[in-house]
Amino acid sequence: MRDDKKQDKHEAITTAAYALLADKGYAGASMLSIAKAAKASNETLYRWYGDKRGLFEAMARDNAQGIRHRLEQALSDDQDAMEALEQIAPLLLSMLLDNRAISLNRAAAADPSRELGAAISAGGRDEIVPLIRSLISRLAIKDTDGLNPTDLFVTLLVGDLQIKRAIGALPPLSQEQVTQRASEALISFRKLAGLA
Repeated sequence: MRDDKKQDKHEAITTAAYALLADKGYAGASMLSIAKAAKASNETLYRWYGDKRGLFEAMARDNAQGIRHRLEQALSDDQDAMEALEQIAPLLLSMLLDNRAISLNRAAAADPSRELGAAISAGGRDEIVPLIRSLISRLAIKDTDGLNPTDLFVTLLVGDLQIKRAIGALPPLSQEQVTQRASEALISFRKLAGLA
């Protein structure tokens, strides 16, 4: 199968998976039901993703792809770390608060097996946080009162916004709100890390 046809089929599969996830939760979104909704064979899903966890891990990886690429580029180009964080922070926050990420997190919170949460972490956080850590390690950080600088950055940026979105206590943020939040987080990060 040509790459563009495979990508189209992958998009159909993930679209079907998100729809079933929202409707039936992680436990109810079987590989067979996803295959049927995507007009794909069950064999194709198992061949491409291995199992249901593999499919949802791929979906989380898809969500984080743009951020991962941007971080890898900043690291390979030896870009100024603070400048890179300024560019990446609003992109990261937008990705973490978008409807697909929130859908995955809502379903993970309701999944008693904890399998979906592990898949999301493997496809997203476990790949992105080490890249952020590598970028932040280039900064001449003086003091963060014993806090891990990467955790400090992520906490200041995201805070409880993702959980508020997941439980419906916060509507989607506008791009202006995301940019403002990222800017405020970076100001606080600079001060707390002794970079201001």
